[in-house]
Amino acid sequence: MNIVDVRPTVEAPDDDPYLWLEERESPQVLAWVEAQNAATMNRFADSRFAADRDALKLIFDRPDNIPFPNRRGKKLFNPWQDAEHPRGLWRTTSLESFRSEAPEWDILIDVDALAAREGEDWVWRGGLSLPGTHDRAIVHLSRGGKDAVVLREFDLVTREFVADGFNLPEARSQVAWFDRDTLLLMSPLGPNMATSTGLARTVRLWRRGTDPLAAPVIFATKEDYLGTWAQVDRDAPEERIWFVEKPGLIDTDYWIGNRSGAKTKIDVPPDANIWVHGDWLAVKLRTTWTIAGQTFGPDSLIGIHFAAFLAGGRQFAKLFEPKERRALQTLFWAGDRLVLSILDNLKPSFEALTPNDGVWARETLTGLPELGSANVWPFDTEEDESNGDLLGIAHDPLTPPSLFLIEPKAPPVLLKQAPRAFDPAGLTITRHEAISSDGVRIPYVQAGPPGETGNAPVHLYGYGGFGLSMPPFYNASLGKLWLERGGTCVIAHLRGGAEFGKDWHDAGRREGKRLSHDDFAAVAADLVARGVTRPQRIAAEGGSNGGLLIANMLTRYPERFGALLCAVPVIDVRRSKNLLVSNVGIDEYGDPDKPEDWKFLSEISAYHVAAPGKPYPPILLTTSRADDRVHPAHARKMAAKLQAMGYEAYFYEPATGGHGAGKDNSERAALQALGCTFLRRAIGWDTDDSGPS
Repeated sequence: MNIVDVRPTVEAPDDDPYLWLEERESPQVLAWVEAQNAATMNRFADSRFAADRDALKLIFDRPDNIPFPNRRGKKLFNPWQDAEHPRGLWRTTSLESFRSEAPEWDILIDVDALAAREGEDWVWRGGLSLPGTHDRAIVHLSRGGKDAVVLREFDLVTREFVADGFNLPEARSQVAWFDRDTLLLMSPLGPNMATSTGLARTVRLWRRGTDPLAAPVIFATKEDYLGTWAQVDRDAPEERIWFVEKPGLIDTDYWIGNRSGAKTKIDVPPDANIWVHGDWLAVKLRTTWTIAGQTFGPDSLIGIHFAAFLAGGRQFAKLFEPKERRALQTLFWAGDRLVLSILDNLKPSFEALTPNDGVWARETLTGLPELGSANVWPFDTEEDESNGDLLGIAHDPLTPPSLFLIEPKAPPVLLKQAPRAFDPAGLTITRHEAISSDGVRIPYVQAGPPGETGNAPVHLYGYGGFGLSMPPFYNASLGKLWLERGGTCVIAHLRGGAEFGKDWHDAGRREGKRLSHDDFAAVAADLVARGVTRPQRIAAEGGSNGGLLIANMLTRYPERFGALLCAVPVIDVRRSKNLLVSNVGIDEYGDPDKPEDWKFLSEISAYHVAAPGKPYPPILLTTSRADDRVHPAHARKMAAKLQAMGYEAYFYEPATGGHGAGKDNSERAALQALGCTFLRRAIGWDTDDSGPS
């Protein structure tokens, strides 16, 4: 009789026979990974997969895709990838040229040529130009798509790297220009310079021509904090540096100082966020704050003269007050306006506030299409260089994105429109609500053919974590490989996100994380109850925190799904602190080292809950060897355990790609085609006409 190895279990969580898969690149592990990859590709990489992959690559490489620019001084800068430049270009043009049908681009860096010349697997991660002149830049280059980057100074006039300039080896480093010959350096490189999370613990003043590792430390945070960051405030009347330290994902400490270090801590609640521009301070609250005889509730936004605040004044003006299912999403300064992005029962709206003598004039930004998803952001990268111009985007699951220029006091002007990636003829978008396990209504957006056949092939997607909202968006890949073929796509707005504010996020974190998973399962059940489909026809997908969601659908709600795709996931919650996530996830999940937290975490640690003899649907787990945010061992170990118990579990791990879906358009196309091929085949869609059951 065969004995099935069920380890690890909730009862014996540390008896783990697959710990060896945590070695990122040992020969034994790489042999296992390559064998898994070969088996998965042999199973799914047929002619239909190849056709889908090639179709997606053509879409991703189209020359008329929208180039999203940012303005630095008088020039527009843009990173770009296409068939001829798979690694990408960094290029520039003028606004006048960008408005034309065929902009004339001036190439600054050809990443493909650079990678070939240097024999490196470079992936573009951005360039930080010198404010004011924008004639120098600190270029960020990633090997294979990692979060860790190599920093190199680049001369934008000569188009050459500065050999003896600000150059730094690979690390999870960040910098800010202090002046032409000085950087603020936030890097874990050097003794005692990293937090337990592996991020920067200090801010150093790095002067040109000196050793960065010997640069003087001007600010330091605690080793068990998440990390620290710094930025120069160029709007201030005198030299001012902002120092930011985060004990975790929610709380933040703000300090102001100068090149000699921090001087004054900003006296706001620890879970509040602040935005300062010139002499104005805006504070977004997460919890109730009573100050100077006034009480402001959670998710409120308040404002005050910054000089008055520093002098002890606390007479805030109320700038935004949430209502039921109406929540502030993001805010930023552009010119002299504070721009608010709001979701009102999932409908996007935008307001701009202009302070003057203590009075905040309010205007509503209108003219963007009222589609499923819209967003605005500053056109200029440097806040002190902004004239108030904004860029905006609008799209929905059936309508490709449009890019707009929004000048102050003027209606939006269409700059570019993305080409149609798939044929939406006969498809509709509808909104519905499911009832979760505790009676809460969970919205979801459905795109696909009208009517209910009871047998629709459904792709269901969700995330539900870290206060990230998930608006319905235009997904070229799913549009081409799912919707255009008559399938239905659904996006669920789960608790743990921020669609309805702080309470919506809090309800789906820590002890409530299982509720965000219940929400997703409730949407699947509602699709069946409404007659749209049946459980065996629901293919669910999620990545990262959404990978934890999908793993819990496998172990907690297997009967509601026909197939599951689990990408770059967090799964082994017991060892998450040892697998790169570290204390980054404690505010969201809890601390597995604390018995009181492990009690509820053990219920959602799918790696420990998984057991033999269950009706688990087929699952594909994907990750990346270059993922330095969520360790590939989560997916590796889950696949190994499921296979040992006899389940239909597949695994795929490319060597590059980081925490994304591939380092270039070829890799992205291949991964997404593989995922759709697996899901369609697992729910039986590749072998029938999707008619009524």
